[in-house]
Amino acid sequence: MSESAIVLDKVHKRFGNVQALRGADLKVSRGSIFALIGPNGAGKTTLFGLCCGFLRPDGGRVEILGGPADVTRFKGRLGALPQDAVLGRDISVREHLVFLGRLQGMDLALAQQEAARVLALVDLGELAERRAGALSHGQVKRVGVAQAFLGEPELILLDEPTAGLDPRHAHDLRELIRSQRGARTIVVSSHNLQELEAICDEAAFMEKGLTIESGAVAELTAKDAEIHVLLAPGPEPIDQLRARVTALSVTWDPAKRTLRVRFQPTPDRVAEDVIAEVLRELLAGGARISALGKGRSLEQRYLEQSPPAGA
Repeated sequence: MSESAIVLDKVHKRFGNVQALRGADLKVSRGSIFALIGPNGAGKTTLFGLCCGFLRPDGGRVEILGGPADVTRFKGRLGALPQDAVLGRDISVREHLVFLGRLQGMDLALAQQEAARVLALVDLGELAERRAGALSHGQVKRVGVAQAFLGEPELILLDEPTAGLDPRHAHDLRELIRSQRGARTIVVSSHNLQELEAICDEAAFMEKGLTIESGAVAELTAKDAEIHVLLAPGPEPIDQLRARVTALSVTWDPAKRTLRVRFQPTPDRVAEDVIAEVLRELLAGGARISALGKGRSLEQRYLEQSPPAGA
């Protein structure tokens, strides 16, 4: 069995005069929680459509769960939340989910059982008999998430899953996604990069139909190889620090009063060891520490890769 749940190799897709994908490459490890990051129009939704088998590539290779992207292979194996999921307005939430379960090949009893289970996952069990047309926007989104989890699929694609949710339900959904690590593969597309950084193992940046960078979130953000220190007004023992701490580079920005220390981690010298060394030297030199952090945020890392709007 392939170690990758998703493989895209030089994939192209055009809609009329619009080139949605221009040779996109992507590998998503089985059991990972993967972030797909990019602006509107980057090709993320097209990529999801290809993974579901709803679209066919114009060029390149798409491999999903060890084989071709064919909807006939995906019954019960792949679940998806479209960005603008639409429910049947005149049927109940339970009927909607039971219908989708039956389409997956479940018998009636199992479909009813699964509908109850996934509604409980998103805290909507009490609304099972309510017509979908009477739900709020946030409730519709949670039903959409529930349908993606029907049948406990191997691969789940979630497009903006927390958009429109109140803080409590957004938190609960993040915890639900996090709890699935290792049990199934989940790909999340969202503009909330802080959220993605908190829950995802791997990430890919997309721009104009191309994957411009991908990898483990810890590597992309350099959390194990870089620290940042903000100094309050006062002594600046930077030369002393450079002389006594072994690092790849020590960069000081006097205007922002920020210090960046980059280093090569080893089994015997991890980030926490470097933090202790740096703080010891700074405090010995009289520096006043305002803040300290490991690496850069996923948002900072993305903005370094992404050209400004209109560029």
